[in-house]
Amino acid sequence: MSEQGEEGMVSNGKNKSNPKLTLLPLIALIFYEVSGGPFGVEDSVRAGAGPLLSLLGFCIFPLIWSIPEALLTAELATSFPENGGYVIWISSAFGPFWGFQEGFWKWLSGVMDNALYPVLFLDYLKHSLPIFHQTIARVPALLGITLSLTYLNYRGLHIVGFSAVVFAAFSLLPFLIMGILSIPKIRPSRWLLVDFKKVDWRGYFNSMLWNLNYWDKASTLAGEVEDPSKTFPKALLGGLVLVMSSYLIPLLAATGALGSSPSEWTDGYFAEVGMLIGGFWLKLWIQAAAAVSNLGLFEAEMSSDSFQLLGMSKIGMLPSVFAVRSTYGTPTVSILFSATGVIFLSWMSFQEIMEFLNFLYAVGMLLEVAAFITLRVKRPDLHRPYRVPLETFWVAMICVPPSLLLILVMCLASWRTFMVSAAVILVGFVLYPALVHAKRRNWMLFEAEPSLSSSNGWQQQFSENKEVELVEEEKSLMQDNSII
Repeated sequence: MSEQGEEGMVSNGKNKSNPKLTLLPLIALIFYEVSGGPFGVEDSVRAGAGPLLSLLGFCIFPLIWSIPEALLTAELATSFPENGGYVIWISSAFGPFWGFQEGFWKWLSGVMDNALYPVLFLDYLKHSLPIFHQTIARVPALLGITLSLTYLNYRGLHIVGFSAVVFAAFSLLPFLIMGILSIPKIRPSRWLLVDFKKVDWRGYFNSMLWNLNYWDKASTLAGEVEDPSKTFPKALLGGLVLVMSSYLIPLLAATGALGSSPSEWTDGYFAEVGMLIGGFWLKLWIQAAAAVSNLGLFEAEMSSDSFQLLGMSKIGMLPSVFAVRSTYGTPTVSILFSATGVIFLSWMSFQEIMEFLNFLYAVGMLLEVAAFITLRVKRPDLHRPYRVPLETFWVAMICVPPSLLLILVMCLASWRTFMVSAAVILVGFVLYPALVHAKRRNWMLFEAEPSLSSSNGWQQQFSENKEVELVEEEKSLMQDNSII
């Protein structure tokens, strides 16, 4: 493809003003980036050998993990309100090499995470439709689901945001009803049950981290958010309340009303809980809610992954083809690239994917914490529309507990996870200089990289980009008015 032709494709996305994400859709997307509902928390009861550790975990871990990560995300996402999110934060603090590594690790962990959801969708459906136990029906269904949801992403981020709101309402309502119905049956003493001799600590900590991570993921969509400096902090707060409610209400209801053995708490057990508390109709609703929730999780993850690649392309880390937008404002090539990764990784098991993506996520998150503190120290003049209301020393102290948790999860990983993660990191170290060489040789078209020489180089570049977009929108409006 010629440079002129490719530049024309890149600019096509700017000729038309695309709807921005508002508060409610952004809350729904954050909810699905992090949680999607209580589907998957069953393993925390099994691994914790009873309800006590699970309930304590979802009360304590948000304080030492979710809140610090959400505060970090709010400050940095409003300081750099552009697509790419944490890639830009790391690049601003440590340079483009480490920014690229962060992007590579987070994109791969996101794609692996997304490979779970079409599989889990069919796992819930096969209870009612046994045909999906058979490979001849399962494989075409997986491909069909992946391609259909990918097309929905292609049609526009505002459609994905609206869909996330509808999916969340449908998925959470049965658990609210279950919580109300369980009140007469609750025995608080059941919440205190635990057998410490049978606790699977590796499974427990991995389950906690997996169910409470990815608060930073929505930052890759910051350029698509309306007034991000005000919307992002509010959306993160709303998302935090929604996530914690979606975990604690079902767990308190189910473990307090039933005397189930921890071994019964496997994936999908909430449907049986619904049957025991409300009846067959509630079981069917929870199964349908679980299936719909997996669709919402897929949509949110795919949006973040694809707009991350777009953001990396806009700052010159990836070829400019990744920044090509469709007429709906979505990054066409980035979406197709992410969808291809999902299809190729869907053969891995749930436990393998969870441990592996947790490890990569932990490495990337430690780098984000380091960048957060570094930018506070080295760039005090950085414009921060939202600033965590604490001095740098106390901000660093708040980051200590989540950092220790990340290191603990990494230490508990299997040797296979260590080896595979090391190989992925090595690939990233080789891939970056290879792309830099391709850029210098003009083998592929890249966009200009923002200057890091001045203290606000990235923000200056982003301000210029915004001015260009506003001019394009004004021209488009003038043309529309002239036609009218």
